[in-house]
Amino acid sequence: MFAIFKREIRSYFQTVVGWLFIAAVLALYGLYFYAYNLRSGSPYVSYSLSAVSFIVMIAVPVLTMRSFAEERHTKTDQLMLTSPVPLGKIVFGKYLAMVGVFSIAMIVVALTPLFLSIYGSVPLGESYVAVLGFWLYGCACIAIGMLMSVVTESQVIAAVLGFAALFLGYMMSSITSMISQSGNLLTKILNAYDLYTPLDKFMNGCLDLTGVIYFLSVIGICLFLSCQLIQKRRYSVSTKKIAPGAFSIGMIVVAFAIAVVVNLVANELPSTVTAIDATSTKLYSITDTTKDYLKTLDQDVNIYVLAAEKNADSTLSETLQRYEDLSGHVKVSYVNPSTNPTFFQKYTTDAPTSNSLIVASDARSRVIDYNDIYEYSYDYSSYSRSLDGYDAEGQITSALQYVTKDSSELPVVYEITGHGETSLSGGFSEAIEKANMTLTELTLLKEEAVPDDASAIIINAPTSDFSADDAKKVTDYLEKGGKALITTNFQYKDLTNFESILKAYGIERVDGIVMENDSSYYYNNIPYYLLPEVESSDYTSSVSGKYIFAPYSEAFSYDGSSDDVTYTALLQTTDKAVSKIDADNATTSEKEDGDIEGPFTIALAAAKTENDTSSQVVVAGSMELFTDSTDQIVSGSNVSMFADIMTNLTGGEDDNTSVIPVKDYKMSTITITSISTIIGGLAASIFIPVVLIIIGVMIWAVRRKK
Repeated sequence: MFAIFKREIRSYFQTVVGWLFIAAVLALYGLYFYAYNLRSGSPYVSYSLSAVSFIVMIAVPVLTMRSFAEERHTKTDQLMLTSPVPLGKIVFGKYLAMVGVFSIAMIVVALTPLFLSIYGSVPLGESYVAVLGFWLYGCACIAIGMLMSVVTESQVIAAVLGFAALFLGYMMSSITSMISQSGNLLTKILNAYDLYTPLDKFMNGCLDLTGVIYFLSVIGICLFLSCQLIQKRRYSVSTKKIAPGAFSIGMIVVAFAIAVVVNLVANELPSTVTAIDATSTKLYSITDTTKDYLKTLDQDVNIYVLAAEKNADSTLSETLQRYEDLSGHVKVSYVNPSTNPTFFQKYTTDAPTSNSLIVASDARSRVIDYNDIYEYSYDYSSYSRSLDGYDAEGQITSALQYVTKDSSELPVVYEITGHGETSLSGGFSEAIEKANMTLTELTLLKEEAVPDDASAIIINAPTSDFSADDAKKVTDYLEKGGKALITTNFQYKDLTNFESILKAYGIERVDGIVMENDSSYYYNNIPYYLLPEVESSDYTSSVSGKYIFAPYSEAFSYDGSSDDVTYTALLQTTDKAVSKIDADNATTSEKEDGDIEGPFTIALAAAKTENDTSSQVVVAGSMELFTDSTDQIVSGSNVSMFADIMTNLTGGEDDNTSVIPVKDYKMSTITITSISTIIGGLAASIFIPVVLIIIGVMIWAVRRKK
């Protein structure tokens, strides 16, 4: 076999074929590598590999067409048929030679992530999983192309048949979708020859062992069929013996049966075993919080995906599969809206978008709209958006908890109105829902007291003072063990009754607006756009090491020596900060006459114990802290801190309702110098391929002269 391998691989590089194949693959890859990775700064080479997967359909037949067809045409196959070398070794040796040529191109491709890593952080795990998947895909295509070469003695026909076979495998997913979106027996049979779908998981950063087994099965079947077709010409058998056709058909049936059984067994294994998450952000992995919750789940829950299974979001499907594998009480079903357009009406009156989820138990249900699963940021200067976060686990775990909890276990949060308060922005209201809390407006003027079912209240930057009666209703609620999140607005002072709520905890507002003079702690060169120091606490656990944006903030003072109140600083400035008393007439952000020197606390928590009753308040000095526009500046950190605060205030940490944070969907772009972009692009797409072709032509010309 080794002799066959050496002879074949030598022949590819003594002619133009091998050089041309490598040059074609690298040239097209280099073109996309320049566009996606060098010019756009994407750290993911999988984008480039996905884009060039179609070149395999064209390049592979050129490589494989001569493997057996040429020998049949020149009659040199007679030597092979009469050779004492086992036929399997001959076929495998030829196949390995073609794989060797393809592997040389892939080795060059495998160097590109290392080149990118010079300029920034690159997800090497995802990159090399994508390279591995593309290599396996190419090896399977080579096996198919070689099989087409076995069936004919014409190289041209072998190339055409190879292209047709590979194009069919590439398009099979689309073909079966046209036959039936919901799937049937015919589409299941046809999908056995779907070459591209197994590759897709590798490109998404998931080392899929079922995909590895599938590609190896395709390779094994094609090599076996090649041997069987040659075997029929190798021996002449008397009529008293088993006919070669019967022997071949029987063996072929057995081979296909083995391949089917192996793939079926692999597909039945749990995804936690077969799908290894190689993404840098652990996109597909389930956190320990969810795993612990699923271990305690004792109610049956159905998750309906509003999409045909074949057309469903592959990333979301992978996440859902892991939920099924982790709990026998979770069942995922796909409902095709085309064939069952009114299914959603059992659970909601508004039609959800495609790929949305409906999580339902016997008690209640919740709709997770597909738009809430992914998190985007918007560039208003170019009117474009980019995908930043993936919140499938957070949304699904929250929904599971919601539909399985008793009604009495679902916290109710009241948002105080009637004093010019700012309503919570959409993203923060959604965070309340995600934490399985019910948000309800409460006008104190219309109520005798804060309702008994209040788990917490929110007072968001009032602009007019509370009446003495309203303030008393709040303090009475807190004295009974209530919890409150309170924000303030520096522009509105002398809110005596409102401030009495804070003074009950020894907290007082500091005059003025805080301006930071350490450029590392403010945003966009504006001193009152604070990026404060985030102190470690339960209220800030998910934003440790991240930025919080707190513009237009005032500071607080408090009596740290109080015996019955415990204070926890959450957000603090540096000692270079000052509180500007007369900001409108200020000439500098530095300290002027009348200004107050820092450092300052601009957000803190206070826990008060009195008469064996504990109450909590969290106070923040920025009126813009909990708004969507502010949150977008720091990619969701503000809403994460808000979720931590509300979870702690309502006791969520004690009853397994902690919020799963949004996962980063991708790494940030890398910055490559212009000269490196030009040189790298020219080298990858033009220089290296041209040099390879020139070398191949020169070797061919020299050998021809001999």
